[in-house]
Amino acid sequence: MGKEEIREILKNMAGKIEKEIGLDNLVLIGIKRRGAIIADRINKILSKKLPVGYLDITFYRDDFSKIGAHPVVGTTEILFDIDDKKIILIDDVLYTGRTIRAALDALIDLGRPKFVKLFVVIDRGHREFPIYADFIGKKVEVKENEMVEVRLKEIDGKEEVVVVRKWNGQERT
Repeated sequence: MGKEEIREILKNMAGKIEKEIGLDNLVLIGIKRRGAIIADRINKILSKKLPVGYLDITFYRDDFSKIGAHPVVGTTEILFDIDDKKIILIDDVLYTGRTIRAALDALIDLGRPKFVKLFVVIDRGHREFPIYADFIGKKVEVKENEMVEVRLKEIDGKEEVVVVRKWNGQERT
């Protein structure tokens, strides 16, 4: 998937969010890193600018102790009250559900939203937790030994979605 298809997915999903939820009392929260960029892009598409926050889930991960001696910890930047807000939680790829579980734990520590709806660009299946997205850009069928990467120009220098196979611990596109 290339730049145009990514842009079209975000445009369609932004329209769906406006139609199904409305923009009143709505906030966008992107899971760092790529979810944060996608949240900003969606906000630019919407007919009304919304508060946007960025959520770092490092300390909420269930594998935090396995990350290494010096994990990279970012900052959560949510400069508004989330109590009674309608939240669209945004990430790039939904896989096991572990990232979203961690994000929900982090959000609950910040307040009590009216509801949280999940938006993902890609749903690749193979869930380990019973977590499902409310807004899905595209479902992609991949094998267990394959990964789906959403590459964004702000981080990766290019705009694409690719399937990467793991061969003996090495990645191959």
